[in-house]
Amino acid sequence: MSHSYDHGGNIFTVARSLGLRPEQLVDFSASINPLGISAEVRTALAAAIDSLIHYPDASHAELKQALARYHNLPANHFTIANGSTELIYNLPAMLPCKNGKKALIISPSFSEYPRALSQHQWETHHFILAPEHGFAIDTIALEQTLADGYDVLFFCNPGNPNGMLYPRQVVEKIIGICQAYGTFLILDEAFMDFCEEASAKRMIIENEKAVILRSMTKFFGIPGLRLGYAVSNVALAERLDALGGPWSVNTLALAAGVAALHDVRHNRETLEYVRQERQVLFEALAQFPQLKVFPSSTNYLFGEIRGGMTSGELRERLLSQRILIRDCANFVGLSERFFRVAVRTGDENKRLVESLGEILK
Repeated sequence: MSHSYDHGGNIFTVARSLGLRPEQLVDFSASINPLGISAEVRTALAAAIDSLIHYPDASHAELKQALARYHNLPANHFTIANGSTELIYNLPAMLPCKNGKKALIISPSFSEYPRALSQHQWETHHFILAPEHGFAIDTIALEQTLADGYDVLFFCNPGNPNGMLYPRQVVEKIIGICQAYGTFLILDEAFMDFCEEASAKRMIIENEKAVILRSMTKFFGIPGLRLGYAVSNVALAERLDALGGPWSVNTLALAAGVAALHDVRHNRETLEYVRQERQVLFEALAQFPQLKVFPSSTNYLFGEIRGGMTSGELRERLLSQRILIRDCANFVGLSERFFRVAVRTGDENKRLVESLGEILK
């Protein structure tokens, strides 16, 4: 399968294949802020253009300060990266390995983890969560699995693609199990801005063998700039900083990041808007007897088609109406019945529901 189809957000490839311009498609496959880029970010980007004659600030000092204010944590706990994907690809090189480079991924999950691990000759195993049990994590079974000896555990909260926010006591339990077995924990909180109060950041910054990955793509709506960061203890943050080459984060991304964190009003409006539209879309999709929709704490909804067509067929049928969704059949642990849709603007969400109505009737 081609790399571009492994993800949502491959709108340029899809548009080219259909002979369309990207703006002629409604993209539900990538879960990006439906309100778009904040006005403060636009202003900051324009102002930063004159700075392009200089190298970017390799210390990332201003963005680290902005993150420190946003998260109410000291600035030296943050590592800035060219998207959290850069961290995913750099981390395997620095992880301690006493079990022969064995990694465990709580799945279904983000497809870049195994890809990054394989580039560093890691052996990847999956701890599969069952859709019929609501993707609940059996921490006793997880502990038994980790007892076999794993160097690293990847865990995505909220879950991607399922959108589920795991309760604090489950996260605490997983952190505890990893500590007990000496397993390094990579906790991916790429969508946590939509439910910030649930972040495990305060638990992780005390931990020698854990890191949180965060993305500025989803909530702040700037996937094209590539900006992400890690939250960890200070020693680990220094080691992570040294990992990437210099200047991997460009001047425009750094300026946009500072402005995005600063724009409190846009961020508050985003939370409110996504919460309302998600509820409306959830109720509309739940009306279809052929669909099971899972509860979500993020800006996307995860669904299962019951009987009839596959998610690939549904994707193609919607694509003929210029609507792009994420077929989730290629996630480890999922059948070809699963799909994901972003929460977009009210009008776009309505259009999706109307098209589904025609296809499913």
